[in-house]
Amino acid sequence: MFTIAIHGGSGTINRSEITAEQEKAFRQGLEDALEAGYKELARGHSALDAVEQAVRSLEDNELFNAGRGAVFSARGKHEMDASIMCGRSQKAGAIAGVTNIQNPVSLARAVMEQSENVFLLGSGAEDFARELRLPFEPDAYFYTDFRFRQLKEAQKANKTQLDHSKSNTGKGTVGAVALDKDGNLAAATSTGGLTNKKYGRVGDTPVIGAGTYASNQTCAVSCTGYGEYFIRAVVAYDISCLMGYKGLSLKAACEYVVQEKLKTMGGEGGLIAVDRAGNVVLPFNSEGMYRAWRNEAGEGEVSIFA
Repeated sequence: MFTIAIHGGSGTINRSEITAEQEKAFRQGLEDALEAGYKELARGHSALDAVEQAVRSLEDNELFNAGRGAVFSARGKHEMDASIMCGRSQKAGAIAGVTNIQNPVSLARAVMEQSENVFLLGSGAEDFARELRLPFEPDAYFYTDFRFRQLKEAQKANKTQLDHSKSNTGKGTVGAVALDKDGNLAAATSTGGLTNKKYGRVGDTPVIGAGTYASNQTCAVSCTGYGEYFIRAVVAYDISCLMGYKGLSLKAACEYVVQEKLKTMGGEGGLIAVDRAGNVVLPFNSEGMYRAWRNEAGEGEVSIFA
């Protein structure tokens, strides 16, 4: 039974700090992305197609911190990261620190399918995108007053910050996981990273095994939260290992990693995961996570708060 799940970031998300109009807009953004991926699966297309299209939809929505909605770095640029992984072949593609790429997740897929590499960085990744004639957009496409205010607030406080701090309504990393009719799993993740990030900082999103992982033998995982902790805990791969080596269920593996391992380290965030039987788990240890899922039977939900 085919299944898809998506997320639009986790963190401090309180009902009292989001207007009804904002909540409606975020829910619609999640619905649109879920539908984009679900349609691919319903047509018999691959899990890879589904996660790419779902993430592209979120990248095109300025409400989410990826693609068009990416936050500003300390340089006043939009430095974006993305990755994608195929559970059947175990192939993966990732890019980090790219600017002006319309859909970073599609560039990550191109790295996986049209190069001999897994991970491309910055200007080199952009050169590869130009060779493939992938679409670029000018700086103005990525600019919003809201994101610019976030940058100025962070610079005034001399800090980097998650997009989902209490003063902000736009959310962080986006991602999708899917199981298709052929039993293949896939995962994809995309982000603009931290507001006011410096020194070419890269989080977990493009790191295979940390922010993204997929194996047909176990599960597909896409993470969201404070990336440094997810890298140190190798979160996405750890969940797969707990299932493969210790025989834990998807739910048990996810709950252990998110609610115990990450918490012990001081890490905040969450993830979405689907196993080869189509079970979906969406755990988080923050106050909320923008999330949605749907399966072939029509079961599912769209949720924001804890």
